[in-house]
Amino acid sequence: MSLLSVVSSVLYMLVGTYTSGSSTGIYVYQFDQETGIAEYVSETEAVNPSYLVISTDRRYLYSVGENDGEEAVVYAFSFDKNAGKLNLLNMQQTKGSAPCYISADHSSRFVVTANYSGSSVSVLPLAADGSLLPVAKVFEFEGSGVDVGRQEKPHLHCALFSPDQQYLFATDLGTDQLHKFTLEDTAPFLSTGNPKAYGLEPGSGPRHLAFHPNGKFAYLINELSGKVTVFHYADGHLEPVQYIASDMSPDIDNRGSADIHVSPDGKFLYISNRYDVNTIDIFSINATDGRLTATGFQPTGKHPRNFIITPNGKYLLVANKDSNNIQVFEINRETGLLNEDISKQIADIDKPVCIKFLER
Repeated sequence: MSLLSVVSSVLYMLVGTYTSGSSTGIYVYQFDQETGIAEYVSETEAVNPSYLVISTDRRYLYSVGENDGEEAVVYAFSFDKNAGKLNLLNMQQTKGSAPCYISADHSSRFVVTANYSGSSVSVLPLAADGSLLPVAKVFEFEGSGVDVGRQEKPHLHCALFSPDQQYLFATDLGTDQLHKFTLEDTAPFLSTGNPKAYGLEPGSGPRHLAFHPNGKFAYLINELSGKVTVFHYADGHLEPVQYIASDMSPDIDNRGSADIHVSPDGKFLYISNRYDVNTIDIFSINATDGRLTATGFQPTGKHPRNFIITPNGKYLLVANKDSNNIQVFEINRETGLLNEDISKQIADIDKPVCIKFLER
């Protein structure tokens, strides 16, 4: 039976890559979230499209071009669902080097990038046809952290909208802060929040943030300390309630926690750890207060930078940058543990670093 005949379970899977090797840009697959099988469809050229976001109306794809100087850009694409192909609309400079994360607001007014080397957050308005307008605002930051090797200046790594779409939170790995912005009705659409930022544990290196489906809890993975910070969230305020270890590597200089996601049913939290450990760590979530309990871990390929869970909660897919593959794990709905079917692995893609799903 062809994948195309199972319309209800088939998704488009879009994969961003680093293009320093054989990858050419963004790859499109069909992925059946009931069987876990992927089929290649198309690819589109872009330079280092390392993080992707799909617009709320599912018509457009935006990608960073994680480069320096004038080559630091955002790409805008329309998506032809019939052909499974991306079509470049345009690109704009971010005015901040090494954009590594991008988010789109729910009303399709603008996108926001976190610029790792640029120590900044950029706001780019969107035109009615989904294309990008020039940068409307760059929020620049100053400071440093206690880790002289990794925290010599601000390093913005994630910019994520709150579930109520009233705020944006941006992680700063370099200064151990979580910056807060308030959404506005007119350009540049963001203003500095109150408070301006939340201070985190010194040397923690905040990287990625994820909200629980209930909108009441948030989870922050800290790259340098390897810890998860658990927050209660209400009315734009984040209150830390728990710190729990994920990356247990004894070499503190070689910890590399990366990505974090909550299962669609809200029962489990997953975290990727790179370098020495190369695992997905699994935590159960207390339904009452959001606190975590370590449940287990799953070895992965090398450098699991990004991963994603299918909308139906059946599979977890891991993009292993240094193994040049995407692993497919089936999730045990009762325990949260993972089971790999190696026959479903996507092994013909170089340096995959971001996966997104789009309904057909």
